Amino acid sequence: MGGGRPGIDAPPGLPGGAAADLVEETLQLAGREIRLLRPRDGDALLDEVLAEDDPADDRLPFWAELWPSGSALAAVVAGRSLAGTRVLELGCGLGLVSVVAAASGAEVLAADQSAEAVAFTTANAARNGVAVRTVRCAFERPEPLLAGAPWDLVVAADVLYEPRTVPVLIDLLPRLVATGGEVLLADPGRPREPAFLAGVDRAHWRRESTPAKPPVTIHRLSRL
Repeated sequence: MGGGRPGIDAPPGLPGGAAADLVEETLQLAGREIRLLRPRDGDALLDEVLAEDDPADDRLPFWAELWPSGSALAAVVAGRSLAGTRVLELGCGLGLVSVVAAASGAEVLAADQSAEAVAFTTANAARNGVAVRTVRCAFERPEPLLAGAPWDLVVAADVLYEPRTVPVLIDLLPRLVATGGEVLLADPGRPREPAFLAGVDRAHWRRESTPAKPPVTIHRLSRL
């Protein structure tokens, strides 16, 4: 699917320290080559953050890995024609899904609570020659996301790892997507996934859940 190349000079705007020790992943998705910068050593980056005095949750480097859910969701998005579509990515991380959506013709806003994730998404969009707008934003403070609503497509990969996220997302998603809009959410079987699915079912979304590369499932939600 892809390979890593070490020893990359950090583009302007990326954070320093362990985050500046980069590798480049090359992925082939629907016949398109995507080049993605990421920190070489996620453990070193985590150690650096934990050495800070009382680091905030948004400092934890969940964003720094190319997770299976992100790769699976990117593959689904790469297979679509998105010309003229407005796409919002929640929890963009390194920006893979947003870059693929933009390369497929979409107008994209990528959101993450981590300043480092936003910086890497910006750098990865530039590296692939596509335009992706970014915003630093937590799900609990979604005003910048709502300002652009309704979105045609909302995408998210592996965002159900905190208990508090489930009720927040169940409340937020209907405000982001209009009737006829769609959500694609990829999850690797996190413990919170059943609670999220039960919540969207109670909210009367139309749901199709399709296994991707194990252990990932892609949940397609559409407004009735």
